[in-house]
Amino acid sequence: MASPSERYAAARRRTGQPVLADFRAGYSFELDDFQVRACADVENGYSVLVCAPTGSGKTVVGEFAVHLALAAGQKCFYTTPIKALSNQKYNDLVDRYGAASVGLLTGDTAVNGNAPIVVMTTEVLRNMLYVGSPALAGLGYVVMDEVHYLGDRFRGAVWEEVIIHLPAAVRLVSLSATVSNAEEFGEWLQSVRGETTVIVHEERPVPLWQHVLVGPRMYDLFGSVHADGGVDAAAGASINGELLRQVADQRRFVEPVGRRGGDRRGGQRGRGWRPPHRPDVIARLDRDGLLPAITFIFSRAGCDAAARQCVWSGMWLTDEDERAEIDEVIDTFTAQVPPEDLDVLGFWEWRDALRRGFAAHHAGLIPPFKQAVEELFVRGLVRAVFATETLALGINMPARTVVLERLTKFNGEAHADITPGEYTQLTGRAGRRGIDVEGHAVVVWSPEVEPQRVAGLASTRTYPLRSSFRPSYNMAANLVAQMGRADARQLLEASFAQFQSDRAVAGLVRQIRRNDETLRGYERSMHCEHGDFAEYAELRRKLGERESALARESGRARRVAVSDSLESLRRGDVIRVPRGRRAGLAVVIDPGAQPHDDPRPLVITESRWSGRLSTTDFPTAVDVLGSVRLGKHVNHRSPQERRDIVARLRSLDLPDEPRAARGQGADAADDPELLRLRRALRAHPCHACPDREEHARWAQRHTRLTQENTKLRARIDGRTGSLGRTFDRICGLLDERGYLAGDDVTDAGCRLARIWSEADLVVAQCIRDGAWAGLDAAELAAVVSTMVYEPRREEVAMQAAPTDAVRLALERTDAVWAALAADEDAAGLPRSREPQHGFVLAAYRWAQGRRLDAVLDVATARGEQMSAGDFIRWCKQLLDLLDQLAGAPEAGGGSAQLARTARSAATAVRRGVVAQSMGP
Repeated sequence: MASPSERYAAARRRTGQPVLADFRAGYSFELDDFQVRACADVENGYSVLVCAPTGSGKTVVGEFAVHLALAAGQKCFYTTPIKALSNQKYNDLVDRYGAASVGLLTGDTAVNGNAPIVVMTTEVLRNMLYVGSPALAGLGYVVMDEVHYLGDRFRGAVWEEVIIHLPAAVRLVSLSATVSNAEEFGEWLQSVRGETTVIVHEERPVPLWQHVLVGPRMYDLFGSVHADGGVDAAAGASINGELLRQVADQRRFVEPVGRRGGDRRGGQRGRGWRPPHRPDVIARLDRDGLLPAITFIFSRAGCDAAARQCVWSGMWLTDEDERAEIDEVIDTFTAQVPPEDLDVLGFWEWRDALRRGFAAHHAGLIPPFKQAVEELFVRGLVRAVFATETLALGINMPARTVVLERLTKFNGEAHADITPGEYTQLTGRAGRRGIDVEGHAVVVWSPEVEPQRVAGLASTRTYPLRSSFRPSYNMAANLVAQMGRADARQLLEASFAQFQSDRAVAGLVRQIRRNDETLRGYERSMHCEHGDFAEYAELRRKLGERESALARESGRARRVAVSDSLESLRRGDVIRVPRGRRAGLAVVIDPGAQPHDDPRPLVITESRWSGRLSTTDFPTAVDVLGSVRLGKHVNHRSPQERRDIVARLRSLDLPDEPRAARGQGADAADDPELLRLRRALRAHPCHACPDREEHARWAQRHTRLTQENTKLRARIDGRTGSLGRTFDRICGLLDERGYLAGDDVTDAGCRLARIWSEADLVVAQCIRDGAWAGLDAAELAAVVSTMVYEPRREEVAMQAAPTDAVRLALERTDAVWAALAADEDAAGLPRSREPQHGFVLAAYRWAQGRRLDAVLDVATARGEQMSAGDFIRWCKQLLDLLDQLAGAPEAGGGSAQLARTARSAATAVRRGVVAQSMGP
């Protein structure tokens, strides 16, 4: 193997780029062509967008930007979407460049922030740009790892804000998963960042084989694949026939059931079918040499249950030496966890699973536990991890095999099928570069899984990137403060969201032009020698609309008349059911009138049937033909009583025909407008044309296409400048509430500009109105928690307040939100996030200094199912907002006292296992 100096000399000769040559010499492997091209473009002064599959090594380009910045004496910020990825990248760069050269800023962690290389979450960089942080001086490069997060509906706007606001001299290195509209995204980057090259690499570094596990047997998904194991849908890769036969055979023994009788989480599971035992699946993978494996289970409880099942099965995937090494790693990562908290954290069960080679990985774990799992998995000591999909988002935990138990997941609103993009992201973890010859994706078959569906997910490798950008109150205050309202509006219209809207508008305009050309052809075809056929067609259209309107009016009148007549029925009335299986005479047993609902009378018919009727059984109003005397209590289910009532019914002397229909609406034949249109139509010259109906068919096509163009123009009006109009409405509301005054930002607006929260204006207004005044530190922590906490769907929101002061502050907070929501409705703006009370008591008790077990006992006693990991995560969110309140500009109204209390509250929350989880 060539020495580093020899590789450096060879690379320099090949590329003529000294910094890149020096960088390449530091790696023990040759860079791929796409990596070399991207790095060369960065050295040549371009911004770059690199789109490549998970695990393909695109972060090498980001690392080169770091190397280039250091060589030029500049700074480089490396941004990531999540704190876990920031921590991981920080450790990687420290290993390469030393702790003195690398910093970390993640909102709750600040390490060496003035270093030439700083790893940070994207939100931190956004905030630095808005406040004009001095740390931006000398910034030459920004790496945006996982930039496809820009499409995230909750946090994606932050990426666009950073891209738009970065100084023009900063080169941007954007690293993305493979997206199908990379060129479109690259065009937008070029429009806002200058010269930008787009490099798309679609080949996986390790070939991926697709399988379906049916019972104990595993089948290849495709019957024909490329030599590298890849699948090309366009090439016509066929589904394995043996798999299809086995699935068909399995279905013969499955009795389908609906959701009520099937899996509570959605889908049809089927009776007679049981999912394979998870330890059996792991054992099968182990026998085939397919470990380590990540099994994605879209449920935290499911992940924990899977790890327990493997432990209870008695399975071991480790030997004595490995268990000793696992113990060392566990001790290292959990050394700072308070011993009194170990039991409530489930430490001993977690440790037992790790020592056997199993682990769960999800947001409910506390950070030291998650970090230990990640370290052990990377070392190959934990060989089976059961994880939620959050593991797939950038964390470096590749495996030989990825297993998917289900192809549906809860998306926050309902159970939905995973998308091809999500499937690609999840299975992208399979295949470790430099370790595995091939990776494997295994879908566990169940009655709701069709092999064709799996093939569709596996064959669709890309997905489009869609902007989720929208202006916020905080953004508006910052932009107006920096550049005034007009320039701010113009800047917003440079967003990717508006770029995509404008491109869509261009497509709509082209469609309208094509339609206009077609309309001219229709006009030639409908030309009539007798007169203006367009005028005649318009008369026909109006006549048809009038007839339809009268028919609808008559139908409504009929339904009202039927409903009124049913409501007027009395017990014992005899009526005639005019149609259907129950046609004939009937006796009313119970009128069945219900407030705010259609009446459903209970009757016994002359054929001795008993049941309820509805308005749909009667085309016209119901007439009462007579009455039958009934006893005080009638059991309509008794055959004897039904016979007696029918006998009395048949003894009555009743009219053969019902009276004329009443209340059915005006006769259409008497409508003056309808009569006028008919006269005008008959008098028109084109009415006598022998080709009238042929011309009319072209006229109908002309009308339909004209209506389509009208809708297209309305869509254009709605999209053009849509972000600018939203910005105007936001500024208008801020003007009314005293945060803006034209191009000036008031003192209250300055405070709003320093609040980074989904509920930014609610927080600012609570401070301004004194809603949180007079609280002590624990009480303030409790109330402020309502601004950050998001209940999981299975939780029951806790409404009890620990003190009267907290109760009053919560009432004031809810009132502030309600008043703001009313203003937002009036302004046509989406409502601000509503305060959520589910973390109030837990936050209060923790800030009081209570033990973790006591705090979690209080939370779970309310039915909230809160894990220690969730508790710590919400404490971190709470700390972030408390720190903002502590540092917000003072503007009267007791804000100085509130800032002091916020600092005390942050100190009270930042303790124990929460504080221990804050570090890098």
